Amino acid sequence: MIGAATIGAIAAVLLVGVVVVVRRPDDSRRVLRWSALAITVLVAAVLTPFTVDDSGGAAGYLLGVPVVAASLPVLAQWIGRPSLVVDLTAALIIVGWGLLLGLGVGGAFLPAAALLIACAGAPRASTTA
Repeated sequence: MIGAATIGAIAAVLLVGVVVVVRRPDDSRRVLRWSALAITVLVAAVLTPFTVDDSGGAAGYLLGVPVVAASLPVLAQWIGRPSLVVDLTAALIIVGWGLLLGLGVGGAFLPAAALLIACAGAPRASTTA
């Protein structure tokens, strides 16, 4: 189950990357942030039954930490303070959590962290008045 979730997350990240490169949206950072959150939530949803069977009540924080971390850049963007620091911090939390869990369940969240890291190289939104 973890392998299927990881492969699905990798495929989704590649699809988002192709869409961003081909369509060149005005605010590619917004697309990358929202995509990272969506992929993280979907991976957590897919892994929930497996994690609950394996870890019981600990599944809440095992899957919750990456979801909360991926929501931080979207929240910062929503309140009007999008920042590369928030993007990179969220990516670092997700990668650290994946390594802490021995790349088991946490490894499935690593592809979404790549999207948050990609925000560092993405162009800023054009502000034309």
